[in-house]
Amino acid sequence: MNALAARRIVADYYGLTKPRIAVLLLITTYAAMVMAARGLPPLGLTLLTLAGGALAAGSAAAFNCVFDRDLDRMMARTMLRPIATGRISPAAGAAFATLLGAVSFALLYLYVNPLAAWLSLGGNLYYVVIYTLWLKRTTPLNIVIGGAAGAVPPLVGWTAVAHSVGAPALGMFALIFLWTPPHFWALALFSNADYERAKVPMLPVVHGVRRTKIEIFAYTVVLVSVSLALTPLGVMGWWYFVPAALLGAVFLWDAWKMLDGPTQPLARALFKYSLLYLALMCVAMVLDRVIR
Repeated sequence: MNALAARRIVADYYGLTKPRIAVLLLITTYAAMVMAARGLPPLGLTLLTLAGGALAAGSAAAFNCVFDRDLDRMMARTMLRPIATGRISPAAGAAFATLLGAVSFALLYLYVNPLAAWLSLGGNLYYVVIYTLWLKRTTPLNIVIGGAAGAVPPLVGWTAVAHSVGAPALGMFALIFLWTPPHFWALALFSNADYERAKVPMLPVVHGVRRTKIEIFAYTVVLVSVSLALTPLGVMGWWYFVPAALLGAVFLWDAWKMLDGPTQPLARALFKYSLLYLALMCVAMVLDRVIR
């Protein structure tokens, strides 16, 4: 095997881990660690926790590519994934995913703490078994219920430092859980043709574009309301409340505009802003904990 072929194989296995998604999960993990430490956590613990989290995210993503290969082949957004094209076999993909998951669990269990390891494993099993194998193919509520998996990393990050789950970590869990539907439904609106072709029962496929826009706005109202309620509940302080209110107002405005505006450009804009919103909300939560 020449060097070029080897690089292509490495790139394909790396692609199975969906690294762009992993980055967002690691941001929420690290934010929770800083919140728990009220400052910078120890460097060694940080590197071990983020390494374990990255391997766990890669394992879940690779299993998703294995089990969704039939759907991936029918969607323009995913048809070039390594398993969908046959560049990596399903068996090899599953073995790779299992290896990543096993190393992740061992790393977190032995060098971080057992609770962090079990939480991470539980989030992965929920994503692979509950979401990928069941919810995604059977109900338009797939994203609503399945969103819990993506909200687990902050619990892992907080637990890595505090060895228990605290209220701010649960607040971040709630934030990500409620953020997930409007974020992914915006994606579904501008990828609707893909989901129809693959017969994935996403909300716009089952209930139409108008209903999806209304649901996005309704969930955004709930998301912003809950995010602001963290301050009067004593979970977060005013250093968090002000930026959360400003960021939430922009989210609400974008969701409101989309109700009667052109779907494709506004859905793309909302999707992109939702990523920025979550990242900046994590910054606001971290600053609030550190300053107070």
